[in-house]
Amino acid sequence: MAMSGPLAASDTEQASTTGPADGRQRLVLDSRTAAVGALTVRRALPQRSRRTVGAWCFLDHGGPVEAPAGAFGIGPHPHIGLRTVTWVLRGAFLHRDSLGSEQLVRPGELNLMTAGHGIVHAEEHPEAGPLHVVQLWVAQPAATRDGPSAFEHHGALPRLALGAGVATVLVGSLGDAASPARRDTDHMAADVELAGEVVLPADPAYEHAVVPVEGALQVDGAAVEPGRLVYLGPGRDELVLRSSGPARAIVVGGVPFDEPVVMWWNYVARTRDEIVEAHRAWTARDGRFVVPDSVLAPLDAGPPPWAGAS
Repeated sequence: MAMSGPLAASDTEQASTTGPADGRQRLVLDSRTAAVGALTVRRALPQRSRRTVGAWCFLDHGGPVEAPAGAFGIGPHPHIGLRTVTWVLRGAFLHRDSLGSEQLVRPGELNLMTAGHGIVHAEEHPEAGPLHVVQLWVAQPAATRDGPSAFEHHGALPRLALGAGVATVLVGSLGDAASPARRDTDHMAADVELAGEVVLPADPAYEHAVVPVEGALQVDGAAVEPGRLVYLGPGRDELVLRSSGPARAIVVGGVPFDEPVVMWWNYVARTRDEIVEAHRAWTARDGRFVVPDSVLAPLDAGPPPWAGAS
């Protein structure tokens, strides 16, 4: 998915910082509403008070909606310095990229794309019917962020039974279940379905976020539903989720990311100058970015707001 723009000073955010009785950090945030093409999404990350969770720097939750075929496609657009993780809850997307990859992703399958120094991709929406999707970005560390781009698809992922629920491990590990998906930093993500109480094993070195995508639940004593995020600071060896009925949440975590992150449009960098140069290369369609075949037109944006400023 494409990011609709930078996090502006005018964006609104509501937060509750009341933590549990043991004093460990908890922050409850409202997601922002954003448009990605024709699809309205709840943008849980980034926010002013919480830019990253581990190396996770972006989380969009779109749907559920009933969609005609082609309604929510996203034309070719560039990325640098990040990894996209596309997880479809209902429906399907067709991924095409400048490496020549062409891969349909359906529920239970994972598309993971590494941008490195630069890649271009499109997400076509080929089928009519219900659509419900989550896309996440991981900031690549210094060791790999200027490296080669790559793409991988995983048709099956490990699942872990958790009392009144089950978790599908998208990236990293949860208990004794480990995803085959690539990662360059110490982080994890899981899709947790529950109807009651589940206790997730956690690494105390990780910070975590829980983002409900279906139903209402309690996280660490905080009541939340789709459109909210619960941030949980390090120091926990388990995460407790409870619901009174069927519910579903995306859980992400990781060791706090200790590198600076500058984000604008579809770029994750360390400095504004890196973003200006990447956007110049995309606008010029030079050799750094190759537009893949797609039924959709490429996306363009004006220059970064700081470009050319004295």
